[in-house]
Amino acid sequence: MSQIKHDDLPDLVNDILKISKQAGEKILEIYDTDFSVTNKDDNSPLTSADIAAHKTICAGLKSLNPEIPILSEESSRLDYAERKKWHQYWLVDPLDGTREFIKRNGEFSVNIALIEGNKSIMGVIHIPVSGDSYSATINNGSYKYSNNVKTKINVKQTDNKDITIAGSRSHANKKLKIFIDRLDSARVLSIGSSLKFCIVAEGKADIYPRFGPTSEWDTAAAQCIVEEAGGIVVDTEFRPLLYNTKVSLLNPSFIVIADRNFNWDQYLIDL
Repeated sequence: MSQIKHDDLPDLVNDILKISKQAGEKILEIYDTDFSVTNKDDNSPLTSADIAAHKTICAGLKSLNPEIPILSEESSRLDYAERKKWHQYWLVDPLDGTREFIKRNGEFSVNIALIEGNKSIMGVIHIPVSGDSYSATINNGSYKYSNNVKTKINVKQTDNKDITIAGSRSHANKKLKIFIDRLDSARVLSIGSSLKFCIVAEGKADIYPRFGPTSEWDTAAAQCIVEEAGGIVVDTEFRPLLYNTKVSLLNPSFIVIADRNFNWDQYLIDL
């Protein structure tokens, strides 16, 4: 099987950005229509926009390199016995934030990651409503694209007297409320989908704690973007999130941290 070389990633990311935008266009075609919503086996919502974006992304990725496997949220029923053999594969969430899409609040994204050896080495996130995109490739930094301008982004240094928390629009729970209460003067930015990772990566928030289940396609692209911007994405034991290491595709609870040197332990005890 032909593999993608690290030296080729900075050029390849431009092709992935184009594919993500094409998927975004398909999503927007459906966004303002009277679309129907069904529920998948795990009771999560599914729309025709999820399927349209999935088909667009898979076709685009196969045209670039038909030998690299694709694991998408909308085609995830693959045996671990098969996928554990993969050295590289695409990990895709065609429409991250389907609940936000249904609410029509604009806070949803297209997420495409390249995984190599259980680690995300490329991440692209496109936000169809704003037209903004984010990208990162291993050892090459993170970038935001807005109004046709490409800007390098970096995480911020954390000041314990001026903390901003990125919070989930649709998945707040008791543990998150306890965490926020421990930071009594912190501001909370509530936003949907992988945009929470993006605002940490671009220096607008200090931390995004997620106490609850997510799937690997929810985090892979965003993890690369945060890490290349200087942050970390770790579980509650401060171990980096890894991919394709087990039968389940669920992530543990995790924390997205901007400032690697800030001591968050005091706020995370018993959570």
